[in-house]
Amino acid sequence: MHQFTLQQKSFLLLLALVTIGFAWVLLPFGGAVFWGVVLAIVFAPVYRWLLKKTGQKPNLASFLTLLLIIVIVILPLTLIAVSLVDQVASVVEMVRSGELTVGMFFSKVMAALPAWLVNLLDRFNLTSLASLQQKLTAAASQISQTLALQAINVSLYTVDFLTSLCIMLYLLFFLLRDGAVLSAKIRSAVPLSQKYKQRLFGNFTTVIRATVKGNILVAIAQGALGGLAFWFLDVRAPLLWAVLMAFLSLLPAIGAALVWAPVALYFLATGSVWEGVALTVWGVVVIGLVDNILRPLLVGKDTKMPDYIVLFSTVGGMALFGLNGFVIGPVVAALFIAAWDLFASASEFHTD
Repeated sequence: MHQFTLQQKSFLLLLALVTIGFAWVLLPFGGAVFWGVVLAIVFAPVYRWLLKKTGQKPNLASFLTLLLIIVIVILPLTLIAVSLVDQVASVVEMVRSGELTVGMFFSKVMAALPAWLVNLLDRFNLTSLASLQQKLTAAASQISQTLALQAINVSLYTVDFLTSLCIMLYLLFFLLRDGAVLSAKIRSAVPLSQKYKQRLFGNFTTVIRATVKGNILVAIAQGALGGLAFWFLDVRAPLLWAVLMAFLSLLPAIGAALVWAPVALYFLATGSVWEGVALTVWGVVVIGLVDNILRPLLVGKDTKMPDYIVLFSTVGGMALFGLNGFVIGPVVAALFIAAWDLFASASEFHTD
């Protein structure tokens, strides 16, 4: 077995320390760096196509790819965010003015519930409108105080977001232009044989592309279909619910149903049977069909991971890393499976 000399051990220690230090320096802008890398991997085929069309001019191809990302990704997200803030503000104003009241919804639901369920809720003191309103008022007061404190830092958050966005776009330009060279250097530095590096790096890029493109397309489709149904059924703030369904649809199988299912139950409980049945059928058949057909085709097929692994790794990743986790979780799971497959099939790791 190869023995490391003192000089080699010292150099490896130095290498580890400076790597940790560099990661620490980048930590404040970790999200910007992460999404810069992800978008560079996702749009690398577009860059290569533009590179050919521009006569092998990397700066121009990278700039055009960056411009395309701004037009098809960043601008639509900005417009949706502005509309979303407007709808949230309108809902808050309706609640504040009394146009939307808890008592009205509470009374309708309680009148439609069966007696056994009312008795069960009564044991937990949940059938009294006065006590429920008192609890909701206390919760609303706490939320208002929190929002008031956060509102003081809105300008700071805006500056941080714009700074991170500029850093991401700046980094993305160079990652698109120099991505192939950087990738080759990283591959050469990894102390593994060529076949192992090819398998692991191939899995890494494939899973990122499949996860981002697949989950985002599914989220857009489910959010749009759910928002369309809410708009047709005259549910307040359909864009707000559409965005929420799109976000929750990042959780496979159960995401969008966390929004439309309670609304369908409310319709049924308050006597709006047609609306409740229609929303249930639409949710199960149409919205559910998008998840059951598109997600396995766009995510599971390319990543070659079972649906339950995709689900658990996505939920676990988001629990640990927030929104970034819907990419990090499946990537870690895919690399885990690939590494163990390589270990199981590699004869040099086994002894007789």
